[in-house]
Amino acid sequence: MYSVPVTGLTVWIYKGSRRAETYLYVPEENNFERVPGELLDAMGTLTFVMELEIDEQRRLARVDAKKVLESVSQTGYFLQLPPIEPEGDRRLQ
Repeated sequence: MYSVPVTGLTVWIYKGSRRAETYLYVPEENNFERVPGELLDAMGTLTFVMELEIDEQRRLARVDAKKVLESVSQTGYFLQLPPIEPEGDRRLQ
């Protein structure tokens, strides 16, 4: 288990090839050892997006930094899913 230092935690963020706007945060570069195999398979090819230092005060675009820190500390990863669109906002294509 990873401990969350007071000053924050560095995470490496990867996007999956199978679902838009789906990101996997891990506490070590290219280390997916604690990520379930089924999740890795479902994500497809992972592409590195960025390395990011986060703490509880860090403002992230779509997720709560505290939830990321807790998940990475407890499970070894955090999965960010795409935002859910309200029914009225769906566009016909």
